[in-house]
Amino acid sequence: MPSQTSLFSTLMQHLPIADFDRAVKRHKADKGVRSLTARSHLGAMVIGQLAGAQGLRDVEAAAAAEAGELRRLRMLPAARSTLADANASRAPEVFEALIAPLYAKLSPTQQRKAKDEVRILDSTRILPGAGAGDWARFAAAHVAAKVHVVYDPDREAPLFFEVSSGNVNDITIAKHKLSVMAGASYVFDLGYYDFGFWAELDALGCRFVTRVKKNTVLTVIEERPVAPASAIVSDRIVTLPNRLARSRANPYDKPGRAIAVTLETGKRITVFTNDLDSPAQEIADLYKARWKIELFFRWLKQNLRIRHFLGTSRNAVRIQVAVAIVVYLVLRFLHKASNTAKSFTTFARNFGQCLFKTTSLQRHIERLETVLRRPILHSNQLTFEL
Repeated sequence: MPSQTSLFSTLMQHLPIADFDRAVKRHKADKGVRSLTARSHLGAMVIGQLAGAQGLRDVEAAAAAEAGELRRLRMLPAARSTLADANASRAPEVFEALIAPLYAKLSPTQQRKAKDEVRILDSTRILPGAGAGDWARFAAAHVAAKVHVVYDPDREAPLFFEVSSGNVNDITIAKHKLSVMAGASYVFDLGYYDFGFWAELDALGCRFVTRVKKNTVLTVIEERPVAPASAIVSDRIVTLPNRLARSRANPYDKPGRAIAVTLETGKRITVFTNDLDSPAQEIADLYKARWKIELFFRWLKQNLRIRHFLGTSRNAVRIQVAVAIVVYLVLRFLHKASNTAKSFTTFARNFGQCLFKTTSLQRHIERLETVLRRPILHSNQLTFEL
């Protein structure tokens, strides 16, 4: 007997809906709502992300076409105007409440020690549209916003995000919004060049790896040997300047470590860390891992359309980014659980194309892994092209 469950239903069933319902109750997100409940709102936004909707009309049409499937999941199709109102007013925290439990599902059964945890900090610029000019700004008249993310490179998953105006410094979000995990390793670039922040991380027992600006004066205490013919040019124990601008005392007055590294492009950078003991190559590799978050940003923008927004208010943008991350996390979990040899990108794109196909995930994977061959005639020889 053929399966009566769609891939969309499978995805929704893997969401921690109990956590979502508790957040709805806590934030009173369904108070006074007549038509579009928070669950229906979630379903519509998930459809919009996976279907590549270019606007609310596309979401409305896709949801209406699958009204029966939505009703089986206790959801209703959303009218465009109703969805626009919900995006502008419903608390985004109810959608964000799904991120932590989904991230936990990607974690290994046996939790790692804090010293083995790596966190990458970075942000990416987004363009929510001209209508966002009242809250999103970059430079004088340029409308732009930022998505700030904390990313786990080992699980290939984000565990925190924040949306801000494009003119908000990364370090501002890190110092006022970030909950630091004591003992973990933090990797970041020059956007977090703040000695006070470095001192806070060090005080919590965290290892941090970042870059040093070219104009920062370092006092060399010790020169360590480096392996010949390696990318590591130098390994030094150093101290940062004692005084900062306006004669302020430097809050990070401990010895650190400056490691000069030659990149594959030939460019030379200096990496700074408070880890005085680990091999220099390990520190260099940690900083290199920072680029994994750039790949995540690119994937999110290309595959979940975080380049075109369904609403321009900060609330609407925050909801859409939250749902995009939720979809990313549940797809990561399903990809991992399926044990498919196909790449995550191939799996996710095919999943979106077959979103409302009535099939089990296992059967879907079997079809995905089937290599279809088509005959091509070359002269008098019959060959096959994969």
